[in-house]
Amino acid sequence: MRVRHGFWRTKQSLILASASPRREELLKQLKIPFRVIPSRLFEPPPNLMSPAEYARKLALAKARLVAKKVGEGLVLGADTIVVHRGEILGKPTDLRHAIAMLTRLQGSTHRVITGVALVDAATAKEKSARAVSAVTMRRLTVKEIAALARKNLDKAGAYAVQEKKDALVTRVRGSYSNVVGLPLSLVKALLLSFRGR
Repeated sequence: MRVRHGFWRTKQSLILASASPRREELLKQLKIPFRVIPSRLFEPPPNLMSPAEYARKLALAKARLVAKKVGEGLVLGADTIVVHRGEILGKPTDLRHAIAMLTRLQGSTHRVITGVALVDAATAKEKSARAVSAVTMRRLTVKEIAALARKNLDKAGAYAVQEKKDALVTRVRGSYSNVVGLPLSLVKALLLSFRGR
């Protein structure tokens, strides 16, 4: 049966290949039905890839992995990385690493890059892109850094931004939802490109 929900008019079901509650909440804002099947992809080191290409390829790999499992439907994969002075800051390995990351990021501007990919599980057709936002973080106290580090050991750059204006960040240039975890305008554009298939 054809689904008609807002701009989403297609026979295909949408699958989010992510275990991130933030991405799930953001995707709900598009008001289209979807289900969640995490990819559980092992994320390799970036090697010689540019940060933007690394994020895009990881998103595509996640979407492809879930597409192979389900066999039909449109699979949405995403991967967000933090880049400071050309270096990718992934998820911290431990508390000390998280504290070191936040110490570097506080009081400076860095980039948040999210790769987004869509894969049609039935046809293997795919599209991918990436969104880049510049984020300026305010200066933090030692106590604040320690508290944030303990709370965000599972987040790239050892921090997370909420959907509403966050006191941790003083300025965002580019997509705010990208910084939260999923650039909604980019996701919508990719979805529209698959509409009616």
